Amino acid sequence: MKKRIGVLALQGDFREHCRAIAQSGGVETLVRRPDDLQIIDGLILPGGESTTIGKLLRIFNLFDPLRRLIVEGLPIFGTCAGMILMAKNVIDGAHNQETLGTMDVTVRRNAFGRQVDSFESELDLSTIGASALNAVFIRAPWIEEYGAGVEVLASVGSNSGSHPVLARQRRQLVASFHPEMAGDESFGVHKYFIREVAS
Repeated sequence: MKKRIGVLALQGDFREHCRAIAQSGGVETLVRRPDDLQIIDGLILPGGESTTIGKLLRIFNLFDPLRRLIVEGLPIFGTCAGMILMAKNVIDGAHNQETLGTMDVTVRRNAFGRQVDSFESELDLSTIGASALNAVFIRAPWIEEYGAGVEVLASVGSNSGSHPVLARQRRQLVASFHPEMAGDESFGVHKYFIREVAS
C-alpha cells in the first residue's frame, strides 16, 4: 500500500513537494487542520519563512498536536524553513522564534547569506542510495551542531568549512536545500524519506 504523505500547506512551496511525492510513489495530502494529521503516514514541512510558518502553526492549532505526534514517532521531513522549525536551537533566529524542537540539532538561520547569495551545489547522496543532486540553496540554514543520535547524510563546503545540510535522527529527516526544486533528479531524497524514514 502506498504511503500517504502530508505536506504542511500554510505557507511556502508545498505544491512542489506534492508533485515530488506523487513522482516518488507516495500519495500526497495537504495538511491545514489538526484533523488532517490523523490520516497521514508522514509529513513534510516545506521551505518558506520559518517564523511565519511557526506562527501559522499556532493560529491553526497545529503546533502542539504536531509536536506530540513527532515525539510519538510520526515520520517528518523538514526542508530549509522546515529544518529550522524542527531544530532544538536556532542561531540568528528572529526574536522569540518558536520551534517544535524535536530534532537534536542547532541550526544557523540564513547561514549561507541572503536571497542574493542563493546558489546551487552538487551533493553526493550515495549515503541514501540516490544519485548526485544539484541542490538548490535559498537563504539556507546549515547544521552548526548535532547530538550523538543524529546521522549526517550530506555536507557542503563554505569559506568557514564543511557544514551538514542533510541529516537524520530516527524518523526525522532535515535538509538545508530544496530537493523539490531540482527536477526529477531530486526525487531521490523524497524516495528515501518514503522508503526508509516513513516505512
